[in-house]
Amino acid sequence: MSGEGEVIGDIAQSALIARAAEPAHGESADGHSAETACLNCGTALIGSHCHACGQAAHVHKTLGAFFHDLLHGVFHFEGKIWRTLPLLAWNPGRLTREYIDGRRASYVSPIALFLFCVFLMFALVKQFAGGFDPTQTVNVDGSLKTGVEQTAKHLDGLKRERAALVAQGQDTARIDSQIESDQAALEIMREVKATGANGKIWQSDIKPIDHALRQFQENPKLAIYKLQSSAYKYSWALIPISVPFVWLLFPFSRRFRLYDHTVFVTYSLAFMTLLAVVLTLGNAASLPLIGAAGTFIPPLHMYRQLRGTYGLSRPSAAWRALALLAIAFSALVLFAVLIFAQSGA
Repeated sequence: MSGEGEVIGDIAQSALIARAAEPAHGESADGHSAETACLNCGTALIGSHCHACGQAAHVHKTLGAFFHDLLHGVFHFEGKIWRTLPLLAWNPGRLTREYIDGRRASYVSPIALFLFCVFLMFALVKQFAGGFDPTQTVNVDGSLKTGVEQTAKHLDGLKRERAALVAQGQDTARIDSQIESDQAALEIMREVKATGANGKIWQSDIKPIDHALRQFQENPKLAIYKLQSSAYKYSWALIPISVPFVWLLFPFSRRFRLYDHTVFVTYSLAFMTLLAVVLTLGNAASLPLIGAAGTFIPPLHMYRQLRGTYGLSRPSAAWRALALLAIAFSALVLFAVLIFAQSGA
């Protein structure tokens, strides 16, 4: 995530330089300017905002106000977020319909919310997923047998290290995540090995995908690492992948257009991303019923959003919610295959 940190740092530095270069115009003791003409375009002011260019009439010139502007500009953190999130969680259909109908001033736009949620989720995933050094691959010679042996050996070493930490009374959260990652990789490799036919259990007619799947069979841990490293960059692709599937739920409707489905999909993806964040934090805190929440909340949210957005009856919203679950799974599989093929090329 160093790229996002560099971008934010560049934005902050540029904003600080620009603010330092701005001349003072009638600044009062509390940091507010008192102007009769717009500082941006010079138009005479007749209200709280310039009617020509839209800039606020009174410009804040305090450090606190500056950082508020920074948060607003980078993350859209202002009053809108606190009006958007409750509706997104409990009444997503109303939020989606309000935005589609043009009542947008009170809400964060779907794409801005989605991008922030994706950034937050992958930052959290990186924090809790445990470390993996891509230069220390478990299967450098391409041999599945060697990969199983090396992973098992590495797992034994991690378990001994964990036992030493426990004896010293130290925290084992980070090494626990590494052990879990190694165990998952080992199980996959053993399953592939047990299948026979040199472990070749997946095939397709698309060369890049075959290459990616072969890499996954030979070294699943490295492949998953590559997938995690690349997925956030292309997360926006989930929107165009999902929209045609949602359109199929209303193929002959003249009331709803692709734009409506795009807003629906983007808000839905934003919620599911936030839900993943909450579930990850809950699992890390060992909260009860986290697994159950991850099972029943998504279909319930889809049902409520479908019913409120498209004005559906209960039965109509229910069957479409079930279909949408299958659509979501298909879209995720397609997204994973495409990203996996790209990262393995």
